[in-house]
Amino acid sequence: MFALFFGGSTFAPKCIIDGMNIQQYLQTHFANAFGKLAERVAAAGDLLDEVVIGWDSMNEPAEGLISWDDLNAYPEKRDSTLKKGTVPSPAQSFRLGMGQVQTLDNYAFGSRGLKRDGSVTIDPNGVKAWADPSTEPGGVHPRWGWRRDPGWTLGTCVWALHDVWDVQSGYVLQPDYFAHHPGTAESVHFLRSFFLPQYTVYLKAIRAHHPQAIAFVQPPIFAQPPPIPEELLLGRACYSMHYFDGLTLVTRHWNWYNADALGLLRGKYSSPIQALRIGESSIRKSLQSQLSYLKADATQLGALPPTSPARYPTIIGEIGTPFDMDSKRSYGYTDGGKYKGDYSRQERALDASLNAADGENCLNWTVWTYCIDNSHQWGDGWNLEDLSLWSSDDLRAGEVAKTPGLHPPSDLSVGSIAPARASSLTISTLPMYSAPYSSSYAEEDEPVKGEPAALLSFLTNGARAVRAFCRPWPIAVVGTPTNIQFDISKAVFHLTLKANAEDVAVDADDDDDDLVTGKKGLDKDSSLPTEIFLPLVHFASDVCLGKALGSAASHQADDSFEAGQEGFSRSTSGTTTPREYTASSVTLPLTSQVTPSPIVFKDDWYDIAVTVSDGRVELLASEQKLLWFYSVPAGEKEDKELTIEVRRSSGAIKANALGLGYTTESKARDGCVGWLQERGFLCDAWCPEGCSIM
Repeated sequence: MFALFFGGSTFAPKCIIDGMNIQQYLQTHFANAFGKLAERVAAAGDLLDEVVIGWDSMNEPAEGLISWDDLNAYPEKRDSTLKKGTVPSPAQSFRLGMGQVQTLDNYAFGSRGLKRDGSVTIDPNGVKAWADPSTEPGGVHPRWGWRRDPGWTLGTCVWALHDVWDVQSGYVLQPDYFAHHPGTAESVHFLRSFFLPQYTVYLKAIRAHHPQAIAFVQPPIFAQPPPIPEELLLGRACYSMHYFDGLTLVTRHWNWYNADALGLLRGKYSSPIQALRIGESSIRKSLQSQLSYLKADATQLGALPPTSPARYPTIIGEIGTPFDMDSKRSYGYTDGGKYKGDYSRQERALDASLNAADGENCLNWTVWTYCIDNSHQWGDGWNLEDLSLWSSDDLRAGEVAKTPGLHPPSDLSVGSIAPARASSLTISTLPMYSAPYSSSYAEEDEPVKGEPAALLSFLTNGARAVRAFCRPWPIAVVGTPTNIQFDISKAVFHLTLKANAEDVAVDADDDDDDLVTGKKGLDKDSSLPTEIFLPLVHFASDVCLGKALGSAASHQADDSFEAGQEGFSRSTSGTTTPREYTASSVTLPLTSQVTPSPIVFKDDWYDIAVTVSDGRVELLASEQKLLWFYSVPAGEKEDKELTIEVRRSSGAIKANALGLGYTTESKARDGCVGWLQERGFLCDAWCPEGCSIM
C-alpha cells in the first residue's frame, strides 16, 4: 500500500481508478480530506494559530517496497523494518497474498538479542488477499461508485500484473524492480523522489485554508528527512520525528543491555557488537546520543548546509514505554499477584527515554499515550499496544466510589472488547479543587482557593509511572535553554540557559499590560519571567503528602521563608497578600564573587530549595509553577549564561509515599550478586535479575 500511495505512477502504471493512477487518486483524496478539515477549523473563527498551530505529515510513513534491492531477501539494513515473529521476504509475501503455502523464518529476542529460532509454515488454504472480480460488476464498485480501468485485473497480485513475478511458478522475474526507476539505471531515492512530492501536495492543501500553519515534518522512523526548500516551509516548520526505545518496546522488558540502534542503521559502526550497550548508565547515555542524531536532522528543513545549526525546532511526536511488561507482571498476572501495582520497571524505562530528551538536547516531546478506556485486559484497545499513562484499573481502592466522575456507568462499552472507563473529571471540575489561584495576579479581595492535597491525590490516582512522565520543565524561557537535567532519584532539577538583548520583550502599546501573559501587574519596563513547571509529584511537602494520601507526615505545616540573600522575594498561593511586580524589585544580579544561597519554600504545598545564579524567584503554588526573574544584557553581542537549581529539601519522594504501591528500593534476589561475581562484574542496575541495587 505504501508503494502504491507514494509510487504508484512509477511502479504500478496499470492501476487506474476513475481515470487517475492509484498514486494520484490516493494522494489527492488524502490531501483533500485534510484540506476540508482545515477549512472547517478556519471557519470556526477562533482556533487557527491559537488551538491549532500546525499540521503533522502522515503518521509514521514508510517506504514499503520502494528502494528494496532484492525482493527475494530480507534486507540487512533498513530504517523502518524489524524482524520479530514470522518474517517473510517480499517474494514470500507475494505468494502468501495469492493463497500459496510458504515456510517462513521466525525470529525472537533472547538473552543475547535478536536471533532466528526456527521456521513456521503458513497455509492460506488458497484464500487470496486480492479482491475478487465479482465484487465490482462491470468494473464499478456497487457502493462507492468508483470505476476501475479494464487493465487493472482484480483477483491478481498487482506486482504480478506488472510482471515483477510469475504466479504459477512463484519465480521473481525482476528482483530489483523497486530499486531503479523502470527502464533506467537511475537508483530510487524514496525521500527525495516520493515522500517530498506527496508532502508538498498535502501542505499546500492545508495552507490554502491555514496560511500560517506550522509544517510539522515526520519522515519514516529513523530516516533523515530530505532537504526541504524554504519556499515550501516559509519560515513555519518543525521536525516531528517519533522515537521509542525499540528493545524495550519489542521485548516488553527493561533489559540490562541495549544497543545504539540508530547509530547502527546509519553506519556508525563496522560491527553490530560495537553498538552494544551494557548497564543502565551506558544505556541512558546511548539513548540521549541517539536523540542528538535525530535533532541534528532538523538542518534538512530549509535545506541548510550540514554544518549549520538547525533553523527549525524539533519535537518528538511520540515517545513512551509499554506498561504490560513481563507478562503483565504489574497487573498481578504473575507471581501470585505479588507485583500488582509495581510499575518500577516501567518508571525506569520511561525515565531513561525522557531523560534522553534532556541534557544538551533540550528536546520537546509528547508522551504516547493517554487512553481513557485503557484496561489491564485489553491495553489501549488496538494493535496489542498498552502504553497509556493512565488506567482506571489502577485507580486506588476506595477513591473511585467517593470521587464522582471517576467511574462510568457499567453499561458503557467500546466496541465489543473493552469497558469504557473514561474519567469526566479534570482539574477545573474536581470538586475538592477550584481553578488555579495566584496571589501575584489576583485582585485584592479575591478569596483564597485551592487545596494541595486534593490536587496531588487527583493527579496520581490511576497514573502509571507518574514520577517519570510528570517532570519539572521550562514552560516559557526568556532566552534559550542549553541544558536540562532532572535526577528522579534525588528530586533535583537543573536548568542552564543563555540570554541576550534580543530576548527582551518590547511593549509597543505603551500601557500597563504585559504583552506575553496578558496579566496586569507586570510593569512594562520589567523583564518577563522564565516559567518552570514544578510538579507536586516530585516537590510536595510532607504535609501535602500526608493530607493527600493519608500517610503520616513527618513535618507539620511550616510557612517560614528562608532567604540566603537580600533581594529575593517569595509569593505563595493563598497565603500572602497580593502584590504587583515592580521594576525596582525584578532582578538582583549576582557577581562572580558571591556564592548564591538557596531560597527555601516550605509550607502546605512545597518543600523546595531554589538556587539561582542571578535574579529572584516567585512560586505560584496552585499552578505548580515557579517564576524566575533575571536581568538580560542590553546592547551586548555576547550571550549571558544563567542557571537555576531546584531540589526537594528533604530528598526525593518515595513511590510508596505517593500511594503508588511500590518502591524502587527493591532487594536483590537470592543468588543475584553471585551471578554477577561469577562473571567478574560489580553489582549494578543492569543485573539481569531485574533488581535496582547500585
